[in-house]
Amino acid sequence: MKLENLTTTEARTALRNARVALLPVGAIEQHGPHLPLATDWLIASRIAAEASQVEGRLLLPGFRIGVSAEHRQFWGTLTLTPELLTETAISVCRSVAFHDLSRIVLVNGHGTNTAPLQEAASRLRTEGIYVFVFNWWQSIASLLGELFPDPTAHAGAIETSLMLAIDPTLVRVDRFAEADTAPIWGRYVEGVLVGADAIDFTQKGNVGNPDLASPEKGQSVLAAACDTLGRFCRWLDTQSDEHLASHPHLD
Repeated sequence: MKLENLTTTEARTALRNARVALLPVGAIEQHGPHLPLATDWLIASRIAAEASQVEGRLLLPGFRIGVSAEHRQFWGTLTLTPELLTETAISVCRSVAFHDLSRIVLVNGHGTNTAPLQEAASRLRTEGIYVFVFNWWQSIASLLGELFPDPTAHAGAIETSLMLAIDPTLVRVDRFAEADTAPIWGRYVEGVLVGADAIDFTQKGNVGNPDLASPEKGQSVLAAACDTLGRFCRWLDTQSDEHLASHPHLD
């Protein structure tokens, strides 16, 4: 159930009946010559929406824009500061908790969002608001390794496969040949990261070969991520506040 589509009286019932809230967090940033700027948002919001189709789960309006400064040199990229994402997440989660729903999963679609969102979750835990960051790619890492043995860190075969499954009309298949061949994310010298912006190691913006993508792989990834998120929500629903709460000071 989507909170934003309800009236205030309908929201009262929905919030009272919900046990877990899902809040997708994405990004508006470059994804090479072949994928839309909203790729991370579209993936995160789809996973969250699918997982919310269960009684007792409420889908919150998410954050389309995330922390994307590493892509700022590419046209169209929008970014928040890490501090602003943290404070925004805290404010929204406090609002939800004010309505007596204090178990919230942030369904994250972009790696650089992770630290700010985790900071928000850590601070909220001390207030009795239990927020968890679900990074879909980490939740199904073993499956991704099986389906995509070649490097595919950003706008490569994984995200391209997902977008082919979610909305193939947004994938510019005819531009795959323009994509970069950068094998890894980051530029290193003697093991030291010397280039963290995408432009430092890819002129086209992607890392990984989109030619290795397929809608069938995307459907498998999407199904696995939704299933894993669903299992986590079921686990969260069974936990007592005592088990989720921050531990007291040591004697």
